[in-house]
Amino acid sequence: MGLLKNLVNGMGEDKKVAKARFKEVQQERKIQNMIEEREKSSNRRELERYMKEEEEANIKKALDKIRKQKGKEIWNNGSSILKSEKNILDSGRSILKEKNIFKDNKHIFLNKKGRFMK
Repeated sequence: MGLLKNLVNGMGEDKKVAKARFKEVQQERKIQNMIEEREKSSNRRELERYMKEEEEANIKKALDKIRKQKGKEIWNNGSSILKSEKNILDSGRSILKEKNIFKDNKHIFLNKKGRFMK
């Protein structure tokens, strides 16, 4: 039992050490980025910002193109429901010739006390 307890405690400690190391590395990276940004001129930072915006716009266009292509593939090569030319909502019967189920049904109306009438 003691061996299992030590093993479980050791696993928890490993996670704590890994989290602490991750936070340290993240802090170091943040400081390094701040130093690099401060060393750049304002024109250089502005140029990099515009380049990054342009790159993001290009990525978005490429993703839109791929999504449209995938959508077309689904409609063309998809399941038989998507390929079907038949309207799944059309029953083939005329609605005007159907019996009106609400016409003589008095129980759907409420009386003055708020109860259904029969």
